[in-house]
Amino acid sequence: MLDDTIAAISTAPGVGGIGIIRISGENAFNIVDKIFEVKDKDFCVKNPVSGTIKYGHIKENEKVIDEVLVSFFVKPHSYTTEDVAEINCHGGVVVIRKILSLLLENGARLAEPGEFTKRAFINGRIDLTEAEAVIDIISSKSDKARSIAVTQLNGGLSNKLKEINNVLYDILIKIEAGIDYPEHEIEEVAKSEIKEKINETLTGLDRIYSSFDEGKVLKDGVKTVILGKPNVGKSSLMNVLLKENRAIVTDIPGTTRDLVTETTTVRGIPLLVVDTAGIRETEDKIEEIGVQKAVNEIDTADMIIAVFDLSRALDDEDKNILKLIENKKSIIIVNKDDLERKWNAEEELKGKNVVFVSLKNMTGIEEVEDMIENMWKTNDLSTSEDVILTTLRHKNLVFDAINELKAGIEAIDTGMPLDMISINVKDASLKIGEILGVNVTEDVIKGIFERFCLGK
Repeated sequence: MLDDTIAAISTAPGVGGIGIIRISGENAFNIVDKIFEVKDKDFCVKNPVSGTIKYGHIKENEKVIDEVLVSFFVKPHSYTTEDVAEINCHGGVVVIRKILSLLLENGARLAEPGEFTKRAFINGRIDLTEAEAVIDIISSKSDKARSIAVTQLNGGLSNKLKEINNVLYDILIKIEAGIDYPEHEIEEVAKSEIKEKINETLTGLDRIYSSFDEGKVLKDGVKTVILGKPNVGKSSLMNVLLKENRAIVTDIPGTTRDLVTETTTVRGIPLLVVDTAGIRETEDKIEEIGVQKAVNEIDTADMIIAVFDLSRALDDEDKNILKLIENKKSIIIVNKDDLERKWNAEEELKGKNVVFVSLKNMTGIEEVEDMIENMWKTNDLSTSEDVILTTLRHKNLVFDAINELKAGIEAIDTGMPLDMISINVKDASLKIGEILGVNVTEDVIKGIFERFCLGK
């Protein structure tokens, strides 16, 4: 319902200098007026000047709750295009919740997750790709991921897709003209022009579609699983990548028994790093569960970093690890290069991505970072013209649109009539429209906005 007024806390939970409670809807200003005593006696809270900030107190039955600043945004000049007020109070948990409670008692409803952005979408201020970009900005794990999300929020993706849809509309107009004037020569000319236009559209869609792998890496991070036998230096490597002592490092085999997961960036590339239990045969039931978890992580990893000990002879357990990762994108770390070598790593690991390091002496670390950067090197995304797909929903719909247009090309090549070709073009246009939020189902909208926090 868009005829009610919603409110929610917009700042993160916990204690801070400032807390913000946002309220949006038809009665936003009337509700704020019931609890806000403005110091400027000439200012009317019920009929404010848009874009103003006023100082005063939040009160309950004449009792001062807090000293606040309230921002007023008159429709349609607001985030939701509705009347919006934002109460800036002190950041204590108790005071923020108390002010929210007063708003709810005076007629507001607690907002659902993402409902402010959902209203912005429903009210036409942003399309669905721009709405999805909001959560991408909030959850971005690197500066490049943030840059992509900002480009999308500013209409980068939607503008490209609208351009493509405009071409598809032109094709449909040309098809209609061909159907209205069915002379053979006119139809053949129309088919030739339509095929050329469809191929141009396919080129643009293919370029967008092919950006998904890069976009996924920048948005979600490269899932990086560290494997190896006990005491080869896995946890030490994780601490080096994180640049902090997150994983416990001891000389006792089997110290790491469960998965330890953290995020970091290496040369601007976001990594989701998973430290695992040492892979070995064990009779310890708890350690055995940890070893099995480590093996299971291999299937979902984007990259494996396998660590081996140069000071201990290569054995069957080491060779089993090499077999487990033979079809995965991987980097081999040969640790303890400062000690006497007990096996010929150059020969045993020929043809693999190998780096010799001493995690104890911190040597070889730059080479590890070089290899990660080269393996996941991304383009310079600094320009606003870059369009990168970052969500599976977008990817699947672009894929469907491409297939529809390819079917349209096939229909032309096999001599199908123009009205049959128009079906494929229309379906492709509908798929692109779904990305933008045109004729999208309520379930899809609900699923998108459920990922948002309450105050956004």
